[in-house]
Amino acid sequence: MARPTDSIPNPVRRLRVLCTLVIPLVVAGGCTRSETSDWLATGADRGNTHYSPLSEIDRDNVAGLRVAWTYRTGDLPAGGGQIQATPIIVGGILYTTTPGLAVVALRAESGTLLWRFEPPASRSRGPSWSQVNRGVVYWARGDDARILYTAGRFLYALDARTGRSVRTFGDSGAVDLARGLSRDIGDAFLVATSPGVIHADLLIQGTRVGEGEGSAPGDVRAYDVRTGAIRWTFHTIPHPGEFGHDTWPRDAWKTAGGANAWAGMAVDTRRGIVYVPTGSATPDFYGGARVGADLFANSLLALDAATGRRLWHFQAVHHDLWDRDLPAAPTLARLNSRDVVVQITKPGNVFIFDRETGASFFPIEERRVPPSDLAGEQAWPTQPSPTKPAPFARQSISDRDVAALSPAARARFRTLRSSSLWQPPSREGSIMLPGFDGGGEWGGAAVDPSGTLYVNASDVPWIARMRAAAPLPAPGALPRAGARVYAESCAGCHGADRRGRDRAPSLVATRLTPEAVAQVLASGKGFMPSFAALPRAERDAVIAYLLGRPAPADARAGRMPDAREAGAAPARPPWEFVGYERWRDSGGYPAIAPPRGTLSAVNLETGEYRWRIPLGDHPGRSARGAPVTGTEQYGGPIVTAGGLVFIAATEDAMLRALDSRTGKVLWAAKLPAPGFATPATYAVRGKQYVVIAAGGGKLGAPSSDTYVAFTLP
Repeated sequence: MARPTDSIPNPVRRLRVLCTLVIPLVVAGGCTRSETSDWLATGADRGNTHYSPLSEIDRDNVAGLRVAWTYRTGDLPAGGGQIQATPIIVGGILYTTTPGLAVVALRAESGTLLWRFEPPASRSRGPSWSQVNRGVVYWARGDDARILYTAGRFLYALDARTGRSVRTFGDSGAVDLARGLSRDIGDAFLVATSPGVIHADLLIQGTRVGEGEGSAPGDVRAYDVRTGAIRWTFHTIPHPGEFGHDTWPRDAWKTAGGANAWAGMAVDTRRGIVYVPTGSATPDFYGGARVGADLFANSLLALDAATGRRLWHFQAVHHDLWDRDLPAAPTLARLNSRDVVVQITKPGNVFIFDRETGASFFPIEERRVPPSDLAGEQAWPTQPSPTKPAPFARQSISDRDVAALSPAARARFRTLRSSSLWQPPSREGSIMLPGFDGGGEWGGAAVDPSGTLYVNASDVPWIARMRAAAPLPAPGALPRAGARVYAESCAGCHGADRRGRDRAPSLVATRLTPEAVAQVLASGKGFMPSFAALPRAERDAVIAYLLGRPAPADARAGRMPDAREAGAAPARPPWEFVGYERWRDSGGYPAIAPPRGTLSAVNLETGEYRWRIPLGDHPGRSARGAPVTGTEQYGGPIVTAGGLVFIAATEDAMLRALDSRTGKVLWAAKLPAPGFATPATYAVRGKQYVVIAAGGGKLGAPSSDTYVAFTLP
């Protein structure tokens, strides 16, 4: 719960109104604003521009940046954790979240703690709790100032001055995001990792759901900021009579999942339009039960922010088989006197649309793509591709890209399918480039008033491989031992040694209880699908194996409960995904020639690139003076009126400042751990700061619980 530690000035009295007409600047929402010292949303503003008009720190003096303060949250989990949050700063107070999903308020000039809110323990148990949070939302009317944020499947409202729960919101200060969905989801995985967006007195919120069969639907809801009541719902899997219902099998809306808005949103406050990017339908890699285009999965939706009414949409991937979610909140900009919305994608495309009509700024072509050879699958015959700008990530791999790899890696390349960006998952294995995590990712892009887009990308290949689902044993048959169940159903993601890899965590010495593991197996969690179709005896056997306990009595006796004892199990698709695999060479590096990560600047008005550089380095591989390799990245850039682009995101744990005109690195600082987050910049009493969450915890990097702020001496 909240622990007030100091008196706090009311942020409302110090908040500068966004649309004050002093120094006209093109910003989100179609309004102008004065040069503000605040960073009011995780993307700087409701249009997600990642732009600040502050200019005290500029190209000439940035080399003098020094650490102003550090703050340790003190709640890093024993097994490691992450901080993916971008702080917001309002009236000299910084609000953000911790690895343990608490909220803290700090004095923005010193990092001194003002208050801390811990979610109630009664709501923090269960497998859905171990998740990240990417930031909080600020709302104020008169003397009522609130922080809204999500932890697990709950949405909380806090008094911004004290950190105490607003007891009149929802159920004593919280709303269960699983309530009010299209259908009852029981214990199915559902959380919210990205903050919602504010329009008037509404919080428009998306969710993250499971990736497998039986996942929750991706309904988008608008909540009353004062009461927590649902004011409108948009069904991303259309119900009968709704637009798009005919792009699914007739009754799919009753059981289909996904098509969820997990990455964040942007709001045009003047027009009252919210722009919502969605993810894939589930299961991610086999669509035999969802034949059709599957609207509104993988779509950019323009909705009336007051009512949820669809105004227009664009589907970036038809009938997704590649987990090609729209991975980041869109960005609002102004080009050639047109107000536009810009959406980046995992494959590295940039789509630009008129905000009101949805008309594309550059032509988009529907290009033929390969069919699937998996029985029952009906891949869509075409996929959309913008004619400009060119992709900001590599979309193909050739012999030249693997020439320097080990003989074993080159030999494997010849066995994998790699003819197309849209090569469907296959039994042999299909190379995904960009990989499952992009290309573009949740860090998003930045845009400045000149119409230049700054976007980073990972150029790391992954492999999508399918196999025939093993037939379920007949009732009464001998159950498989726990070790065999693990080897056949779990090792593809978590590794034969159970130590985890890529997206899957280590299962060695897990602290989960048998009940918690059973819930994960039954309901799924995040990228992990549900294994409810496994007979109960086999689920019990693998739980015992993972926890180092004796096999259950039924398994030792060779007795398999029949379906009536075990409970009804959901139907299982005929094909299953083998597991998330980053393709690496024998040295542990991505199996592709550098660069493996880049940062680009794109002139959105012409679609041409101003510059592109490799971003980040593998210090263990690169000798002094050797070319920069670039690394895989999580987190995005920001851009300032001082002519600077700030970005962390890379594996080498550096925060960098680059010249926005040329991409030249002007300053860099080593962080306690990689900053897999997007920075923020703000000013207090005229002094500008840059702050970054140095949480690490991904790509094998060490974890940290540290925020670091920099300023000029």
